[in-house]
Amino acid sequence: MQSSKGRSRGVGDGPDSPAGNQQDHGAPTRDVTYVDPWYDVPDSGWGELAGAGRPAPAVPPARREPDTAAVRARDVYVEVQRSEAFQEVRGRYRRFVVPGATAFLAWYVAYVIAATTAPRLMARPVVGAVNVGMLAGLGQFLTTFLLTWAYARHARLRRDRAALELRWDTQELTRGVQRNAL
Repeated sequence: MQSSKGRSRGVGDGPDSPAGNQQDHGAPTRDVTYVDPWYDVPDSGWGELAGAGRPAPAVPPARREPDTAAVRARDVYVEVQRSEAFQEVRGRYRRFVVPGATAFLAWYVAYVIAATTAPRLMARPVVGAVNVGMLAGLGQFLTTFLLTWAYARHARLRRDRAALELRWDTQELTRGVQRNAL
């Protein structure tokens, strides 16, 4: 990329052009160079003095060195993740979500395919102006609400108590590690 200071003037920028003959009221003259901070690295301020002769503030490091308490707390979370109770909660979650999401996605794809490949079937009237396509579309909404209700019920009955106990145990273990580190 080229600096804006070294660019030559284009066609029509000279004194013979109509733009050069017009007076600019309050605008900078043509002799002022344009300083483009995106192309001129020294003009961007990196590595230069930040006013009044003092160096620019240093950029903080992206990663700090972990202290021993953070390392021990991380070990607590890894230990909990490997525990049988955590694996059971994750298994219950997967046993509900994977079949539910697969069934809903298959139902949605079947609806879209039927709407595009079988328009006569989808246009078949059921009651008055209501046709099969409208009922199938409303069925999409109904199954969304039913799946949401079933997910919330499953979570409340089969996972929430176990997950809350895991969270409580993890916090207690983390607090104990942090107290021992101090």
